[in-house]
Amino acid sequence: MPAVTADTLTLPRLGDVPVDGPRRRPVVKVVTARRQLEGEGFVVRRPFPGMDLTLSDPFLLLDHMGAVEYGPGEAKGTPWHPHRGFETVTYMMDGAFEHQDSTGGGGLITDGATQWMTAGAGILHIEKPPEALVTKGGLFHGVQLWVNLPAALKWTPPRYQDLRASEVALLSSSDGGALVRVIAGEIAGHAGPGSTYSPMTMVHATMSPGAQLPLPWRADYNALVYVLAGHGSVGVEATPVQTGQLTVFGPGNALTVSAAVGQESRSPTLDV
Repeated sequence: MPAVTADTLTLPRLGDVPVDGPRRRPVVKVVTARRQLEGEGFVVRRPFPGMDLTLSDPFLLLDHMGAVEYGPGEAKGTPWHPHRGFETVTYMMDGAFEHQDSTGGGGLITDGATQWMTAGAGILHIEKPPEALVTKGGLFHGVQLWVNLPAALKWTPPRYQDLRASEVALLSSSDGGALVRVIAGEIAGHAGPGSTYSPMTMVHATMSPGAQLPLPWRADYNALVYVLAGHGSVGVEATPVQTGQLTVFGPGNALTVSAAVGQESRSPTLDV
């Protein structure tokens, strides 16, 4: 997938992270996303809402779009619709999505770019595949995350952030087996470009078969890992996970994700 690739041997390393003892977060539950239609009729995987939202705070919803290879005329989007009191974060790994909103914000989101729309006091927007994707078809893969706004900022003026793929912070695991893209928040002193109202961290990691990724994680944050592609295991218990499953972690200040040695040919790496 072209969502920002790099030679992990040349990137800053995460360094050693505690993986044993009480600092390592245990697995609380694994949620399998349910499939449903969204917008004008495209399929998404949605792991939440549908579970206790105190476990996902400040996140309200996660939609996994694709990965799907559209034929000509198959790609669909959403009609104009309103939002208020939260933010929508759309991250595209393959293909493209066009966004337009009532404040004049918008543009083309493609291959590793992120659009961060703060609805705040209220906004209207539309999301649709570009004409070339509708006409010719092609690969489409992305996620949309809804982030709640703090109570005092529910009426903040709407705003739009265009986070280009070249702006994300790139890190490598200590052994070079994982590429970590920091989109927002901070990991090991490396900050992503997203400006957030609610304290949070958002990363996208790609792991080679057999690789292990220990991540430092703030003890006062919830910790969620969603599998975009591939399979592996998570946590001190080495709980098996695969595409479309979300892991909710318990308390601690580090978490671990491991990629299985063998991956399917269509998902040669583990993406979380």
